Amino acid sequence: MALEPALRDRMVLPAVCAPMFLVSNPAMVREACKAGIMGALPRQNARSFEMFESWLKDIREDLDRHAETHPGARVGPLAVNLASRMDPAEAERHLEVAKRYGADIIISALGNPAELTRRVHDAGLKIFHDVVSFRYAEKAIAAGVDGLTCVGAGGGGHSGSVGHLVLIPRIRKIFDGTLLMAGSISTGAAIRAAEILGADLAYMGTRFIATQEAGVDPEYARMLVECHSEDLMFTPKIGGVAANWLRPSMERLGLDPKNLPAPTGPGMSHDHLPEGVKPWKNLWSAGQGIDLIGDVPAIGDLVLRLRAEYLAACAQPSFADVARLVDQALDAAED
Repeated sequence: MALEPALRDRMVLPAVCAPMFLVSNPAMVREACKAGIMGALPRQNARSFEMFESWLKDIREDLDRHAETHPGARVGPLAVNLASRMDPAEAERHLEVAKRYGADIIISALGNPAELTRRVHDAGLKIFHDVVSFRYAEKAIAAGVDGLTCVGAGGGGHSGSVGHLVLIPRIRKIFDGTLLMAGSISTGAAIRAAEILGADLAYMGTRFIATQEAGVDPEYARMLVECHSEDLMFTPKIGGVAANWLRPSMERLGLDPKNLPAPTGPGMSHDHLPEGVKPWKNLWSAGQGIDLIGDVPAIGDLVLRLRAEYLAACAQPSFADVARLVDQALDAAED
């Protein structure tokens, strides 16, 4: 495993509350870090640089107060999600403020991370980059990233199509940095499974949308609790890049999931959608982990539950444990 002790020792659970467009907010990040996992703030959710800086300042002050009033508590690391393609001056400005307010990690997704990686390292920070395939992993490794967030099949948002049982071990063979497993993770047992496959951290999105701090539309939270993986549709016809979308959220906006209009513009254009239909804002995404979501708890309570499930999974006897005991008994009998 390759999670630095400086990060590991501040966490009660090897998990990240992933940065999510139009969902992640300062309250989510604060409570995730205070609960002892990594919290991540997306720059794109702030309307301006000044708002982004203010959010980071408030988060840092709250985390510092929490550490002072709870001396024995583990306060999880803080991450910031920045776009891979960013004007050099803007990148410098964002990295400076991220470092000033104690961010440990920069998270990037989509595009070539080489230039951002160089700037992140110059600032003395680490960078984790999202990948959905072995080929993209190779490119990110060549760019010098410190960690790879491997998005396997069934994840929310821009998910991959390769199963975790293959994606994680295959990438681990060529990468000795920090490895994160993303996609369909909703329980502590799944977090443990990520470690067994070779990952250092579990990267969780959908499960944290269904929390009190997320502040999403109540209808969105209801769908996450009541819907199942059969209610998802993996398609590029919404945002131009393949992602998992909730069919009920399409239908409530008058879209026919079986007859979606095809994108007409390049990349992630939404010009093909009816007026008022906005991906992520009122057309919602989720991962297959919704099958295991049954409530909308506070983040602190959710982390406690996940940790209990994780520890139970770690303590569960395996076939290997039984086999070792049998072998020891046989060896003793022979002696």
